[in-house]
Amino acid sequence: MTSTGAPRTLTVLLVDDHAVVREGYRRLLEHDPTLKVVGEAATSAEALQRESALEPDVTVLDIALPGVSGIETLRRILARRPQARVLMFSMYQDGIFAQRALDAGASGYLSKASAPERLVEAVRAVASGRRYLSPDIEQALAARASPTLELAQSLSARELEILRLLIQGYDVAEIGARLGVSAKTIANHQSTIRQKLGATNALQLMLAARELGLTAGD
Repeated sequence: MTSTGAPRTLTVLLVDDHAVVREGYRRLLEHDPTLKVVGEAATSAEALQRESALEPDVTVLDIALPGVSGIETLRRILARRPQARVLMFSMYQDGIFAQRALDAGASGYLSKASAPERLVEAVRAVASGRRYLSPDIEQALAARASPTLELAQSLSARELEILRLLIQGYDVAEIGARLGVSAKTIANHQSTIRQKLGATNALQLMLAARELGLTAGD
């Protein structure tokens, strides 16, 4: 029997807490007739439910989700379905976030600063079983200093997110609103972060963040 040669349609689940952003990604992906977005999710709970029900070829997952972080969501997806392929698509261009995602089992990491066509390229690569890193992420990973690795591992994925927002100048109330938790919860995280990094003031916290490879840029 001869093959028709028609490419198989790849199914995609989009996970991002901004509906407008998801709509943009959907249009970008479905401009390619061999890609089909079969579901969307705005939270970790929705992502887990829809990933389990739809079993997409690729889940495109943001890190900065309200409540449970994207990296923890990644772990839970893979715990339920180890063969799942997850592409992290994040505004975070810091090597530490990419490394944490890859260590948790991500199939690839693409920064939102990438050219639009790279999203299609990344989804295709991940669906075929290849690891995909956008050029800026490859560079950030290569620049990471090994002496900071142990210190970086002491922080959870959510603590890393909060630290990055703190050095960008957001206060605890603003961070809580962005991450969907209370200001008190953020304040508790802030205290833990300072303790882990040995920082007693904002300047020391900034210096420690820089040592970890975090940047204040958005």
